[in-house]
This record gives sequence, C-alpha cells and structure tokens, in this order.
Amino acid sequence: MDNTTLMNISEITISYSPKVKSSERRSISCSRDAVEILKRIFPSLEHREYFYLICLNRSNKLLGYQQISAGGISGTIADIRLIFQTALKANSCAIIVAHCHPSGNTAPSEADKKLTQKIKDAGKLLDIALLDHVILTDESYLSFADDNLI
Repeated sequence: MDNTTLMNISEITISYSPKVKSSERRSISCSRDAVEILKRIFPSLEHREYFYLICLNRSNKLLGYQQISAGGISGTIADIRLIFQTALKANSCAIIVAHCHPSGNTAPSEADKKLTQKIKDAGKLLDIALLDHVILTDESYLSFADDNLI
C-alpha cells in the first residue's frame, strides 16, 4: 500500500470534556430530581417533541446530557445507537432518557414503551442501566420507573 492510499483513511475521534468537578456534580436520586434538570435543558415543552439523554456515573451523579433528536409536533425519532454512543463516550454507568409530549398528555404510546424496552435491553448488554424514561409536558410528567413500566 502506498502513502496516497493511506491518506484516504478517515480518522475517528471520540471525546468527552467534563466541565464540572466531580465534587460539584448534581446527584439524581428520584424522578423529581431528573425532571428538575430536564426542564432546564429542554428548549421547549409545548411546540415540538425533543428527546434527551442524561448520563450518570456509578453514584448517579450527572456526567452530562445530550439532545438525541428534535422532531415535529407529534413525534421524534430516537436512535438507540446515538443514545449509547454518547453514554459510552461519557463512561456512563447509568442513563435516563426523556422526551416531551407537546399535546400535554403524559400517557406513553406503544412506540414509547417499545423504545424503552429496546434501550433497556441494549443497556444490559453494555452494562449501562436505564434508570428511567420520563415524559414531560409543560404542566406534568410521567416516570416509567415510578409507574413500574421499566
């Protein structure tokens, strides 16, 4: 193989740059803690659906978050590969996922339930626990963990 062929190879870089000291990281111990954080990071709860990921360490301290997708008025697509790409990049031991329902209805759809199960199953394989899936509205929320849906 000559040098010109080697120049056509793409370099892959993976990075996570924590900006918060470990001692200053916020701990999440219940769905209410997660919702408090999620309401601060969601751009809107009323106009379109968004899907977010929260990454946690072994002590359930917040490592960071990422927007996974932004959809339309009635749906958004969350790719579990993107979820776990981020979780692995941050060395997460656990994750919480969340999306909003602009309709104001917190009831999970069948698609929400199936996606939650897929994320949970993939997490088991990677030893990353899915702690919760939260559905947010502008006035309320539903926690899959609190409602025994996980």
